[in-house]
Amino acid sequence: MKNFRERAAQPEEPEAPGCDVPATAAEALTEGHRATRERVARSILDHGPSSAADLASRLGLTAAAVRRHLDGLVAAGLVESREQRVYGSRGRGRPAKVFALTDGGRDAFYQAYDQLAADALRWISEAAGGGEAGEQAVAAFARARLAKQGRKYRGAVEQADAQQRAEALARALSADGYAATVRRVPAAGAAPAAPAGAQLCQHHCPVAHIAEQFPQLCEAETEVFSQLLGTHVQRLATIAHGDGVCTTYVPASGAAPSSSRTPGAVPAAGNTSPNETGSTARRNLA
Repeated sequence: MKNFRERAAQPEEPEAPGCDVPATAAEALTEGHRATRERVARSILDHGPSSAADLASRLGLTAAAVRRHLDGLVAAGLVESREQRVYGSRGRGRPAKVFALTDGGRDAFYQAYDQLAADALRWISEAAGGGEAGEQAVAAFARARLAKQGRKYRGAVEQADAQQRAEALARALSADGYAATVRRVPAAGAAPAAPAGAQLCQHHCPVAHIAEQFPQLCEAETEVFSQLLGTHVQRLATIAHGDGVCTTYVPASGAAPSSSRTPGAVPAAGNTSPNETGSTARRNLA
């Protein structure tokens, strides 16, 4: 799980060529204020819902400065305001406003979910006997998990026109936190009038640290994309392999599969996954 600072600001690692970075609430946090806002959020995590005055006193800041940082945290979806709970008799006047972490704000601080997931997948592999059998067991789990996710997206994708299905999938992925975008690109060596293919770019991967150890997760995701889009797709880059963006090439409708990489989407040497395609899918989403 990314820590708070990583969650509260856009990563500075290079993006894959041709992938536009989507605007997010995290961009509200500027470099100069990030550390202070992290202190504000950490104080709320340590002490519970707090008023601006309480935070100013604990952190040695002015109330005005704390309110500016709280406004940024609220805009980023990391903090929310609420009325202070009063136990016992309540005095006159409006209850004080306090600020509490949202679920997203709490998750932004390091938690042990990554280690738990890695341990679980490692146990699956070892329980199956390790080696090739263990790898196949992890792959079976990955397919089952991604198939469930694919069924969730199927309705939105199938309702879209054939030429807009990549965009429909990107919207569905973004709703689940993948910050996905689509960029239309010409097919390699195609005539100018030929229909454009698409680069499906995922700017965030919630399981990147786990997929680095268990590439079966990326392979299963690629298979599901192929099934949803009804065409061969080619994974060009993944965050798990060190690239800035997970990039998948989706050929234009009716285009023949190609083993060549699409111009403008070539990731850094040594950071590219093998030619993972959905043609090896072993389980339908139905």
